[in-house]
Amino acid sequence: MAIESSCDETACSIVKNGREVIANVVASQIKTHAQFGGVIPEIAAREHLDSINIVIDEAFKQAKENAGIMPEDITAFAGTVGPGLVGCLLVGLNATKTLALTYDKPFIGVNHLNAHLCGNYLDTDLKPPFMALLVSGGHTQIIDVKSYSEQNILGETIDDAVGEAYDKVARLIGLPYPGGPRLDKLAQEGNPHAFKLPEGKVDGYNFSFSGLKTAVLRLVKSFDGKELPVNDICASFQERVSTTLLNKVKKALEAGGYKQVVIAGGVAANSEIRKKIFDLEKEGYKVFAPPMKYCTDNAAMVASCAYFNTNTFDDVNVEVFSRVK
Repeated sequence: MAIESSCDETACSIVKNGREVIANVVASQIKTHAQFGGVIPEIAAREHLDSINIVIDEAFKQAKENAGIMPEDITAFAGTVGPGLVGCLLVGLNATKTLALTYDKPFIGVNHLNAHLCGNYLDTDLKPPFMALLVSGGHTQIIDVKSYSEQNILGETIDDAVGEAYDKVARLIGLPYPGGPRLDKLAQEGNPHAFKLPEGKVDGYNFSFSGLKTAVLRLVKSFDGKELPVNDICASFQERVSTTLLNKVKKALEAGGYKQVVIAGGVAANSEIRKKIFDLEKEGYKVFAPPMKYCTDNAAMVASCAYFNTNTFDDVNVEVFSRVK
């Protein structure tokens, strides 16, 4: 059983052998934070406190109904330890530790970013080695996954993460929170070549999206109060982002000699980014991406990560952390 509470989803899941999802429950806080235009950490933590016992009880209920699994049948309990919002992480982690102590079972602390990668193991036969593109609200990384427990970050953003850039551009053109999915939807109705936007020039496998964000700001200001061609702006922005990601991933694949590539993280649900990466199949690569329900934060990916990435169990005194270690 695993619990996830790093940001604004309270989730609990029970997974068998790292791949078969027996129970999966997610309580989202999107409506709560929409009025503020973003996640408010203190409010998020309180929401987790209100939801944590509910999602745990529902997961146990689903496990019993779906597979006849009782609480005492759980072999280990896993919880996200970071990165994330400290107050939010503590709610889920303390609940996980309590369950481990109550049922006298091992406890496993899980890295949230590693968990996103492991979302690709759910209901698939994916095995390392492979190249991974992790795209989320707070992180953008290209990762060389050599084995279940050995991973090497080849490149990452030096400023804004992809999800962060999406949200900022969405605000620039007046879209409500959460802006990323709304921008994606509007982009599908626009011309991706309407505006030529710059690509961040960064060496190696790193990314930069702050310049692109600034270019969109200048573009918006250039209309000087006139009606914005919102769909075309969204489409042009999305085309630049997705092409930049694709080019870096192809470069990493060619250098590493891998034939498998995965995409993970909340932004893996983006239609154009997903399409661009899946187009690699035309070049002989095998592409994996989680179902939409496993792209955003969930506990099934945490359970899978605990199963595949852990050689030892953790002490219940392990602490949470807010940033990537």
